Amino acid sequence: MLKRCATAGDISESRFASELALAELPPAELLIRTGGEYRVSNFLLWDLAYAELYFSSRLWPDFTVADLEEALAFFASRERRFGTPRRHPAAAKA
Repeated sequence: MLKRCATAGDISESRFASELALAELPPAELLIRTGGEYRVSNFLLWDLAYAELYFSSRLWPDFTVADLEEALAFFASRERRFGTPRRHPAAAKA
């Protein structure tokens, strides 16, 4: 149940996160979206901030173990930076 904040100063990132439906769970690391849609449709926006997004054209009832293995291979190939910008080779020489 959402508790009222006394003032705007009572709102913080941790306070906001603690009020979400999935607050007790660890952050999502991978979202698999099936059915050929390339959007999250306002689904868990805060929780998905640093998640990797995998899109499959296969419909959910037809999603197989091989499809899951493909999604996990995609996830394993990703460079997880958690919001840190990628260093470009030209910047490393400077």
